Amino acid sequence: MAKKTKKSKKQAKSDKPAVHKNLEGFDIKINPFGEVVASVKIEELNKFLDENVDDLKLKHLRDEEE
Repeated sequence: MAKKTKKSKKQAKSDKPAVHKNLEGFDIKINPFGEVVASVKIEELNKFLDENVDDLKLKHLRDEEE
């Protein structure tokens, strides 16, 4: 059985998850005041999500139309 190697905490934090090519460089954080700080404008993020993600809450409306 193959042995799994454990990564140090520094290595684990430096690994970036795989993301959609349109979201390369996207980073989002919450500052100490509770404000959302993002490297991409929220409007651009919403546009991307509208184009690429199905809204599960509205799915039943589309099913009724068809």
